[in-house]
Amino acid sequence: MTESWVQFDIDGQVATLTLNDPGRMNPLGEPLVRACLDALRQVRDDHRIRALVLTGRGRAFSAGADLPALAAPRPAGAPSLGAEVAALMTEGGNRLVEQLRALPVPVVCALQGAAVGGGAGLALAGDIVVAARSSYFYLPFIPALGIVPDMGSSWFLPRAAGRARAMGLALLGDRVSAEQAAQWGLIWACVDDDQLPAEAARLADQLAALPAHAIQEARALFDASAGHTLAQQLDYERDRQRELIDGPCFAEGVQAFLHKRRPVFPPRA
Repeated sequence: MTESWVQFDIDGQVATLTLNDPGRMNPLGEPLVRACLDALRQVRDDHRIRALVLTGRGRAFSAGADLPALAAPRPAGAPSLGAEVAALMTEGGNRLVEQLRALPVPVVCALQGAAVGGGAGLALAGDIVVAARSSYFYLPFIPALGIVPDMGSSWFLPRAAGRARAMGLALLGDRVSAEQAAQWGLIWACVDDDQLPAEAARLADQLAALPAHAIQEARALFDASAGHTLAQQLDYERDRQRELIDGPCFAEGVQAFLHKRRPVFPPRA
């Protein structure tokens, strides 16, 4: 992993991945994205890690696409810029969002400063998003560049805030403050700027104490509900309970309840 692009730290059961190009507002260029993918590989491989905090250094979480790099002169005979960007998305940005959502541990996104363009999609890929009061979301794709929202933002936004608000954000290019995002249900919470690191750490510690399979079950549960009828979702819940109730985490939870203590769940397998 290239430490100059990201910082990756482990403290007990919690890992922190920090985007580390603050002078340029952490644009999602190829080197930074590749370094993030390397860090996620470490999270998957290190079974001591039970939660991940994703954040950025400086005055922005991420400015989105590295537009200066895309505007650089291109060699003769090179593929079109669109073809090149599509290939980079397939191997870079899209993989990053997909792998973040597939991690075997819960992800807390601690949002400070601006989450612009693809940076907004990356922020919303977290399982729980907590934002500093001064931070905001901004989608300039259509009004400023004539392209569509990416990095999963067109998937996350309508599901979290509704189609009307997603359409308004995409077309109007208005900034949405952290406080407004919390009111819309786009994020979990908005906190004072100086409280963000402590609140992210508190949430990550709480999530790290969950059963190891909890985040995968929760993601699958709510993803299934989006396409199910009520009857189908009731059947899904029944089928998962049939399997999970016979597992060690349920047994530990019952014993903890009976003995009035906190449950202590097994480590990641």
